[in-house]
Amino acid sequence: MLESGAETYRVEDTMNRMAAAFQLTEAESYATPTGINFSTDSEEASHFRRISKRSTDLHKIAEVNSISRQIVAEGLDPREALLLLKGVSSSKEQYPSWLLIIAAALVSGSFAIMFGGQWPDFLPAFLAGGVGFAAMIAFEKLIETRFFAEFFASFVIGILAVVCLHFSIGINLDKIIIGAVMPLVPGLHITNAVRDLMAGHLVAGVSKGVEAMLTAFAIGAGVAVVFAFI
Repeated sequence: MLESGAETYRVEDTMNRMAAAFQLTEAESYATPTGINFSTDSEEASHFRRISKRSTDLHKIAEVNSISRQIVAEGLDPREALLLLKGVSSSKEQYPSWLLIIAAALVSGSFAIMFGGQWPDFLPAFLAGGVGFAAMIAFEKLIETRFFAEFFASFVIGILAVVCLHFSIGINLDKIIIGAVMPLVPGLHITNAVRDLMAGHLVAGVSKGVEAMLTAFAIGAGVAVVFAFI
C-alpha cells in the first residue's frame, strides 16, 4: 500500500484490522513513507520492512483494502490471504505507458484552457505535456531518483513551449507551460500529507509534505532553466 501511494494511517489501520481478525495479541504497527514496523507481542521480535520504491497505483490500494475486508468479514485463511496479497504485489501496472502519456497530453491541453488559455494553446500544451511525461518515464528508468526525472521533464516542457511559440503555435506561453506541467504536480502527495497530519501522524505528514515540495521545486527549476537561456 505504501509503495502504491497510500496514507500511513490507512496502512496501520489495515494491519491492525488484519491482526485482530487473526487473533494476534498486542499487535502494534508503525508506518512511515519509507518503512513499516510490526509486532504482535512484547516478548516477540518486531518485523521491519523498508519501502524503497514508491509510485501511485490506487487500484492496488483498493485491492488490498478488499482483501482486508474479506479477512475481517469472512475469516479468510492466512495462507490464502498471503497468496492474494502476493498476487496484488506482483501484478503489473493497470495502464500501459503509452496510454498514460496520451492521458497526460489530454490533461495538459485541457488545463491550459481551464487556466485561461485560448484554443490555439491546446495543441502546444498537448504536445509539451505528452512529450514531457514520456521524458519523465524514460529518464526515471535510467536514474531512479525521481527528482531528476521531474526536473528533466519540466525542462523538456519549457523548451517545447518556447519552440511552439517561436513558430507561432499557441498564444500564451505561461498558460501552455502551466497546463503541461500539471500531470507532474504531486497532488496525491500533498493530499496524503495533509490527511496524515490531520490524523496525528506528524512524521509521515511532514516527510510527505517535504517530498511534495521537492517535486514542486524540481518542476519550477526545470522551467526556470529554460527561461534563463531565452
